[in-house]
Amino acid sequence: MSLSYTEKVDVFNIGLMLISCVLAFIMPFEMFLLAYAILGPLHYLTEISWLHERNYFTKGKYDSWILIFIGLLVTVYFFNDRYKIGIALPETLNAQLTYIALFSSLIFVLVKGTWARIVGIFLLIITAQLSEHFWLFFVVFLPTLMHVYVFTGLFMLFGAIKNKSKWGFLSVGVLILCPFLLLNVFPNTAFGHVTPYAENAYKSFNLMIVATMHSLMGLPPQKTPNDWFNIIFKTQQGVLAARFIAFAYIYHYLNWFSKTEIIKWHKVPKLRLIAVVVIWAVSIALYANNYVIGLEWLFFLSFLHVLLEFPLNMVSIIGIGKFVKEKMLNPKAA
Repeated sequence: MSLSYTEKVDVFNIGLMLISCVLAFIMPFEMFLLAYAILGPLHYLTEISWLHERNYFTKGKYDSWILIFIGLLVTVYFFNDRYKIGIALPETLNAQLTYIALFSSLIFVLVKGTWARIVGIFLLIITAQLSEHFWLFFVVFLPTLMHVYVFTGLFMLFGAIKNKSKWGFLSVGVLILCPFLLLNVFPNTAFGHVTPYAENAYKSFNLMIVATMHSLMGLPPQKTPNDWFNIIFKTQQGVLAARFIAFAYIYHYLNWFSKTEIIKWHKVPKLRLIAVVVIWAVSIALYANNYVIGLEWLFFLSFLHVLLEFPLNMVSIIGIGKFVKEKMLNPKAA
């Protein structure tokens, strides 16, 4: 029985996952940094462009502007905190803004009435302090590992449901399996030593890495940043965490580009496509010259593409929920 084009892409993606696993095994630190610098910027730019063509999967014409405004505020917060500019901002502002963005997206997807939307967003604003109790989730995990691993998996699952693809469901299973392989196959073996350049650049992601090792792997708090860095680069736990992070990011990008002909992100005005290529080239040059400068140059775009994807994430979750509900009500349905 011949496979459809979509099924062939699903099979191809299983291969991409295995390739991502191998790369994460061999050089987890370097491969993560390389993928983030080269594939990351092109992913941000093309996904934002693609989402724009589909009105960001929202019901309102200007919903995206709210998410863009939140992205700008978070960017101001980031640089204010990084360079100690001196603007008086609440310490939990970034968590509150991400909380508002996430749940506003649910309103954007489900609610049409203007007044109902206004009331809903107002309620989110006055309850935003609740996010302080989940600071780690909203500030660290949601824009990073939740985005690249969990939401990628949900998007794949929703696609498998819509296409009724057995290969699609299998690819989701492989996505779940891969972290178990990365953490349990040759757990005490480091296939390559991290280079000084990679070690220095990798420290820019210390918040995500430390949170992963402390919250997900159970490592106790360390006294100083140097204590954490010694664990990250010189211990088994550090290598295992780096493997998972590298896999999640590498495959997240490869998954997006593998589905070019399905989602048609390249079908945009030529002038915009040229702008995308130019900005991508400049971004790579900045990363090559100074990795930290590259990160700062792209901070707004990298965070913005996470925010603008929230409505699509909600659509995927709602679609999966409807499928599960139908199966529960009618288990014999095809």
